[in-house]
Amino acid sequence: MKILFVSEYYTPHIGGVEVVFKNLAERLVKQGHECHLVTCRLPKTQKEEEINGVKVHRISVPYRGARYWFSFLAIPKVIGLARRADIIHTTTYNAVFPAWLAARLTGTKSLVTVHEVWGDLWLKLGSGNSLMAHLHRFIEKILVRLPFDAAVCVSNYTLGCLKGFGIKEDRLKVIHNGIDNNVFSPPTDNEKKSRKDLDLPEDAFIYMYYGRPGVSKGVEYLVMAAPLILKRIPEAKLLLILAHDPHNRYSYITGLIRSMRLQESVILLDPLPLEKLVDYIGASDCVVIPSISEGFGFSAAEACAMGKPVVASNAASLPEVVSGEFVLVKPEDPHGIAEGVEKVYKDEVERSEKKVFSWDENVAQYLEVYKKILTDR
Repeated sequence: MKILFVSEYYTPHIGGVEVVFKNLAERLVKQGHECHLVTCRLPKTQKEEEINGVKVHRISVPYRGARYWFSFLAIPKVIGLARRADIIHTTTYNAVFPAWLAARLTGTKSLVTVHEVWGDLWLKLGSGNSLMAHLHRFIEKILVRLPFDAAVCVSNYTLGCLKGFGIKEDRLKVIHNGIDNNVFSPPTDNEKKSRKDLDLPEDAFIYMYYGRPGVSKGVEYLVMAAPLILKRIPEAKLLLILAHDPHNRYSYITGLIRSMRLQESVILLDPLPLEKLVDYIGASDCVVIPSISEGFGFSAAEACAMGKPVVASNAASLPEVVSGEFVLVKPEDPHGIAEGVEKVYKDEVERSEKKVFSWDENVAQYLEVYKKILTDR
């Protein structure tokens, strides 16, 4: 089978969509399928390259507004590759239009993976420009309604959002994202890195967040909770492993830490290689996911797979993803986060059977969707 993926960003860019398409495409290649992927060209990347068997075609776009330019500048390349593909597979948001147009013009079967739907959240979490927030909400409604042959949702939460837009459920299928359970697994005594090796205080209660500081991630509420946590747990330290993108959000979070004079109680690190990240998760006492919205929630699933207690917002897909030992708290509530962390400290968590999210299962389900839409007439 020849599959053409269209995604505005791809590795080395960091994000949930990139993780999904990288794992899916590379595993499909290992099974003997041919995979091409069209994406934005990032600094220090080649225009055409092969990564672990996936043929990557990068479109040069202006730096400012790169993802928006991609929606139009990628069209010729996507159409050319679509003529030789059996399936076009794209994802929301800015890759949807060129993929849909190419499918219409070439008659190629197509599907879209919808990771997250904001709806009215655009008005709340937008840039502060009311006109742009309404415009983004309007465009989102158009894009998710485009008539692909199939639409995959990464959670039941996302499925519910699309049904709320009036999309018929018979067009939709839920395929949860996977995680690498060989990497994100409870460390054995031999695998555990000491806090001393990681430059972490050995006698502290470490609660951590890792990922992007995007506007929907709620990191500021976690920072605001830090002084409240210190009152409850004087030896507490917040470990933030924070990406710099988006830069304005990174600057806002780091500025908040300085203005609240939290430098002594916050350990701030840049993104780490996967093996090192796993060491820090293993050395922490709990992981906090303060998101306002999540289509899936990789950090939550990964931390739970490692057997770490998780404090997560009772919002969007997070109640669907967390398992093991966890505490659900009200979103956008520093006091609730502080109480949740204290519950972990006191071992007053909820407990459930661990949920397993597998890439093998993810790929198998996508192959079923591909085969179905290729045989449907």
